[in-house]
Amino acid sequence: MPDIIKLLPDSVANQIAAGEVVQRPASAVKELLENAIDAGADKIQLIIKDAGKALIQVIDNGCGMSATDARMCFERHATSKINKAEDLFAIRTMGFRGEAMASIAAIAQVELKTKRHEDELGTRLEIEASEVIGQEPCSTASGSSISVKNLFYNIPARRNFLKSNPVETRHIIDEFQRVALAHPEIHFTLHHDGQEVYHLPPAQLKQRIIHLLGNNYNERLVPLDEETSIIQVKGFIGKPAFAKKTRGDQFFFVNNRFIKDGYLNHAVMIAYEQLLPEDCFPLYVLFIEIDPAKIDINVHPTKTEIKYQDEKAIYAIIRSAVKRSLGKYNITPTLDFDQETAFEAMLSQKPLDEITPPSINFNPSFNPFFEGRAATKEIPYLRNVGEKQQGIPQNWDTLYQIAHKRENEQSTFELNKASSVSIDDDKLENLGGRQVFQLHQKYIITQIKQGLMLVDQQAAHERILYERFLKQLDQNKGASQQSLFPQTVTLNTTDFALANELLPYFHALGFQIRDFGKNTLVIEGVPADIPENNDLATMLEELIEGFKNNHTILKLDKRDNLAKTLAKNAAIKAGTTLEIDEMNNLIDQLFACEMPNAAINGKQIITKITLLELADRFNKNGTF
Repeated sequence: MPDIIKLLPDSVANQIAAGEVVQRPASAVKELLENAIDAGADKIQLIIKDAGKALIQVIDNGCGMSATDARMCFERHATSKINKAEDLFAIRTMGFRGEAMASIAAIAQVELKTKRHEDELGTRLEIEASEVIGQEPCSTASGSSISVKNLFYNIPARRNFLKSNPVETRHIIDEFQRVALAHPEIHFTLHHDGQEVYHLPPAQLKQRIIHLLGNNYNERLVPLDEETSIIQVKGFIGKPAFAKKTRGDQFFFVNNRFIKDGYLNHAVMIAYEQLLPEDCFPLYVLFIEIDPAKIDINVHPTKTEIKYQDEKAIYAIIRSAVKRSLGKYNITPTLDFDQETAFEAMLSQKPLDEITPPSINFNPSFNPFFEGRAATKEIPYLRNVGEKQQGIPQNWDTLYQIAHKRENEQSTFELNKASSVSIDDDKLENLGGRQVFQLHQKYIITQIKQGLMLVDQQAAHERILYERFLKQLDQNKGASQQSLFPQTVTLNTTDFALANELLPYFHALGFQIRDFGKNTLVIEGVPADIPENNDLATMLEELIEGFKNNHTILKLDKRDNLAKTLAKNAAIKAGTTLEIDEMNNLIDQLFACEMPNAAINGKQIITKITLLELADRFNKNGTF
């Protein structure tokens, strides 16, 4: 029997390795940007076309490479970052495995132009599917320029699994933001399909955060700086008032490397305990400096996971540092009057000799037992009418009749205004002529044959709108109402890319939205179900935020996700007063739904209390 185990060719082995290292265009962007940083560049340009599928180009002014190094960098396990195994425990560079360039070259058409600062000519190298097509001297600027064209061109299955262009663009922007945040001293630019998306000059960390996430983040940031013998933590955290429903604005960096760590994230969340609702997440951009010998970053191919020698101590330090910053900047209250700066504005800054003590004035001849004082002094129960004083009228008790009348009117029910609702026998009995009224502006109560039925008005309206929006998305015929005054809304780059991805769905629902340029949208019309007095800019921001939250937690498709998010935003809320006709109309529409009993979050909309249950509460035998 012949031998069956064979050594795979390098081209096949590189394609297999590429599956771990380069999962999508954003993965290649991350590797190329990190290589540019390791090369010592202080200016890096990123150019992408067709969401990175057609072109990913990174241009830097780093140290450059010789002709030999240019050829060697595309070999597997070829790197300038480490020499021996011990170097793995003293890594300060972004890359160290020597797999990224070989993996990229195995699944794309790559062109490299590079020149060292001391050389007169550079090198141009062209590689396709791990095969060198050509290498020649060329005239180029100092540094390196790497162009990755037609990513996954030789692996059609992987290319077919890529998402739409807006989705892939958002992933690229996410990776770009992480690298740019970690290195605010470097000048970054990002161009997509010929348009400049980011232009980030060197700046302080706070300015870099504002440039990346938006100008409105200036008032949201609280500085944090803590240094211990184990680690040094610095950066910014967000004020609780600006917490979001999603985790998007949360960044951890260890030795300037972006990581994902649920354990450390929990330390931050514990520090915010009792300051945030359960479904809200704070902003934080935190940098941890630690001895490389005390961590292991060689855990995952993407290098976003790290093992620590003493993770419990790091957890405690981060939690304490966040709590201290929240208290130090008066985000949380304190009983220490030496630290509470909010009282400083209440203290007088005058010298002690200029402060006049308060005085008390009194009448030493006042006699409370003097009988004639009532005739000479003003009686406090009298009211001045011109020059005369008039006593309390005899019919003073009639002043309270209005209050009693209003209270009685609120507790009476107008039977002649109640309309009828016809439902199935087990769901709802024939309600012709029965009373429908509202309880605490939250529930709708109506009489049925077996007893009482209570309807959660907000959950009912969400169910109605959800099914209506789903039909509009299916039919692409959402009714729209033109806005008298169009509103503009400016989003950060990530949310703007998501909004462009959702524009066809917005139009199907009845929104009239167009691109106004530079991350700005103009809202000219909204669905007919949206109240006219809504703040459209805020509503769109909440809609995008809710969409991201549902996508993260529930993994819904876009159609279902958008319908649920818009239904939650447009539905009437608890505390809204409804007229009798509105309550009856709401019940009619609810029982016309496909699932009238279940809310869109899976909870119950309707509950019934039978006559037997009421009789038991009154300790009767089932009859009234």
